[in-house]
Amino acid sequence: MLKKEWHWMSDYKQQKQITMSKKEETIYCGSGKVMNPKWLKVTINPTKIADYIQEYNGNKFIKLNINLKDEADQYGKDVSISVDTWKPDAEAPKAEASNTSNDLPF
Repeated sequence: MLKKEWHWMSDYKQQKQITMSKKEETIYCGSGKVMNPKWLKVTINPTKIADYIQEYNGNKFIKLNINLKDEADQYGKDVSISVDTWKPDAEAPKAEASNTSNDLPF
């Protein structure tokens, strides 16, 4: 699967979609089952997530993606868990600062 990224230009007519050719590897770290609409029962392998522990304000955390599968696998698992490795693109153009003054252009 190719990851798609949108770049918004100052003129909305210049919008363009850039398909990134680099495929990121998915790091699966667990699975589970949907027990009812409000309850997922999952198992996570701590060895697979140890390298992705982040720290913020003295607290440790791991960002995960939890996806419901269309069909259960051979073991009856219909929940997939992977490490969220997404990072913002440092080269993406930033939105221009809006003019907050009361000067009207007319």
